[in-house]
Amino acid sequence: MQTLDAIGEKIRKTFEAKNVARDNALVASRELVRHCSLAIRATHRAEYAEAEQLLARTREIAAQLKTTLAAYPDLYFAGYVQDALKELAEAHIVYALITDAPLPDPDALGVDYAAYLNGLGEAAGELRRHTLDIIRHGESARAEKMLEAMDDIYALLVTMDFPEALTGGLRRTTDMVRGVLERTRGDLTVAVRQEKLEQTLHEFERKFGDR
Repeated sequence: MQTLDAIGEKIRKTFEAKNVARDNALVASRELVRHCSLAIRATHRAEYAEAEQLLARTREIAAQLKTTLAAYPDLYFAGYVQDALKELAEAHIVYALITDAPLPDPDALGVDYAAYLNGLGEAAGELRRHTLDIIRHGESARAEKMLEAMDDIYALLVTMDFPEALTGGLRRTTDMVRGVLERTRGDLTVAVRQEKLEQTLHEFERKFGDR
């Protein structure tokens, strides 16, 4: 049974190496998600220099993750890794849309297309948050631009009518974007009407206030 022992030892060493890669990937994925979250927060706070540094770090982590799992494609396409890469795409897309920078390409980010599309959908939710913030500051024109970006995202996602196994659950994300889009449209419509009403009242007071 010496041959069987040799086979068993070979398999054991392979599993040990793969398990180490898996553990390292889990740690890296958590770190990647954390840095993406911090980058999005910095973007919302208009701390763009910090956001850029955090985004650069996310790309480094993602590159290391890809190298770590180069020999184990099944681990690379596991849920926790792809979820982390989805967060990477989301963070870069949010930054680009809020700062009017060019939209990042999934190939340039090194992100699988399904993860990118789901990240694009998640970014729409962050755009709603940004839109509500600028509505409060009376920036309705800017809010209209954000709404247009959300509309463009939904228009793209709804055309990706492929099996869920290919798109990574994109249909659920698309449904979420539709709901977020309609709520934001309603909020912006109310805000614009309120702004116009206030402007009309100010003009009336300026014209007839001294009479």
